[in-house]
Amino acid sequence: MGTLLLVLLILVIIVIMYGVSIYNKLVKLRTMVQEAWSGINVQLKKRHDLIPNLVETVKGYASHERETFENVTQARAGAMQAQDIKSQEAAENNLNAALIRLLAVAEQYPELKANQNFLQLQNQLSLIESDIEKSRRYYNGTVRENNILVDTFPSNVIAGMFKFTKSLFFELENEAEKAVPQVQF
Repeated sequence: MGTLLLVLLILVIIVIMYGVSIYNKLVKLRTMVQEAWSGINVQLKKRHDLIPNLVETVKGYASHERETFENVTQARAGAMQAQDIKSQEAAENNLNAALIRLLAVAEQYPELKANQNFLQLQNQLSLIESDIEKSRRYYNGTVRENNILVDTFPSNVIAGMFKFTKSLFFELENEAEKAVPQVQF
C-alpha cells in the first residue's frame, strides 16, 4: 500500500512539473510575441518619420501632384493611428500602395532622381523596408511557435486553463504590396 501511494505521489509530481513547464513555455512565447510586435512598431515608426521628408523632397519638384501627396500623408496618419494587428496590417498595406504611387511620380522627374537628398531618403526607405521585413518574419515565426503550443495536446489543456490564446500573423495582402517601393534609374 505504501509503495503504491509513493508511485502515485511521484506520478502526480511529474504531471505537475510537466504542467508548470508548459505554463512557463506559454508565458515565454507570449512575451516573445509581444517583444516581436514591439520590434515591428519600432521599424514602422522609423518609416513613418522618414515619409514626410520624402514627400517634401518630391513635392519641391512635382508640386502639381497634390493628390498623390495627400494620399501618402493620409495613409501615413492612418498607419500611425492603428491600434491592433489587423488595423495596422490594413493601414500599412494602404501606406505601401501610396508610397509606390509617390515613387512612381518621382520617376517622371530626372532632376529629382539625381538629387542627393532624394537618393539618400530613398536609400533610407529601402533599408527600413528591409528591417521591417526581418521584423515581420521574426514576429510571424514567434506567433507560429506560440500558436502551435496553444493548439497541440497536452499543452492546449494548460493554455485553456490559463486563457492563453493564439496570436495573429502580420501579413501583407497581395504580391504588389509586398514589393519594396523602389525607383529604377
